[in-house]
Amino acid sequence: MIKVKPLDNSRFEVEVTSRSTTTHVVTVQPEYARKLAHQDEDTASLVMRSFEFLLARESNTSILRSFDLSVIARYFPEYESEIQR
Repeated sequence: MIKVKPLDNSRFEVEVTSRSTTTHVVTVQPEYARKLAHQDEDTASLVMRSFEFLLARESNTSILRSFDLSVIARYFPEYESEIQR
């Protein structure tokens, strides 16, 4: 289960409950959110979809505890093209 809680306009707390529960703080620059989000999608939904993307590839305990959303593309080059679909 994934819960996304906005901390401010560009930072989100994400709690992932699986075998163990982890908490992550994700920063999303507004320009990056506009680039990746679907039309009329809010940034919290983009963060949710991004965590679904990550969890399909690694466990929640392997995900960085604090990161900028753009970092995902460094580890998974297909991230931006897949998340824009």
